[in-house]
Amino acid sequence: MVFAASVALAANPTWAEAPARVVSMNLCTDQLAMILAAPGQLVSVSDIARDPLTSPMADEAAAFPINFGGAEQIYLLNPDLVLAGQYSDPAVLSMLRRLEIEVAQIEIVTGLDQVSDRVREVGALLGQEDAAEEVATAFEADLARFGSSGPGPRGAFYYPNGYTLGTGTLSHDILTTAGFRHIAEELGRETSGRLAMELLAVAAPELIIRTGAYPGASRSEDILHHPALRALVAAGQGYESGPDWICGTPTVLSALEDLAATRRGMQAP
Repeated sequence: MVFAASVALAANPTWAEAPARVVSMNLCTDQLAMILAAPGQLVSVSDIARDPLTSPMADEAAAFPINFGGAEQIYLLNPDLVLAGQYSDPAVLSMLRRLEIEVAQIEIVTGLDQVSDRVREVGALLGQEDAAEEVATAFEADLARFGSSGPGPRGAFYYPNGYTLGTGTLSHDILTTAGFRHIAEELGRETSGRLAMELLAVAAPELIIRTGAYPGASRSEDILHHPALRALVAAGQGYESGPDWICGTPTVLSALEDLAATRRGMQAP
């Protein structure tokens, strides 16, 4: 399944009619637009929408022209509406607005309870309220299947450069909704940042969530091969997060289902 992101509708105009030409320049708005737009309404998605390492809808994105987030390129597409991310290049967005192109910045999603609201908001921007309501309702029903399962195994995120995720993140919500406990709660870490290998080893989580290696062999990935990390994974369970984790869209359901299955396997007698 696929969907989501976020918009402050109060800051956006009410469309007299649905925008005929929509351009998305952000990975998460790419997904929302591909899910909700009417045929022919979406005229371009960002280039990373086709990258299977980051996009859960890479195959679907192949059907759309891509853009590289430049103001000149987007302007020449003659859009009625540009969907951008919360942290999209402000210089580009300012230029587009000065050219009198409507831009809607979609905020990142930090919790699963925000997903259906974002779907409805973006659907309203596209003039696709009925489609958005159907998608949001289906997401809410699927999410409700993940109920409390009691205290589960303890999990941790450990990415290149020793980067870990705090409690105020979508990934934290995915982890705990799937039935795990997040060691960030024990460590009192609300924000994300680097975590010393020593602290991770002392915490000794049963699940270590890492990312797959990217082309280029970056030195930041060396820590993922550290003997202490290997020992933790050998003693518990290793897991790789994927594209379904990145955006607050209904694609997170795939991450939830897979992670919940992992938990059941770890707790099986």
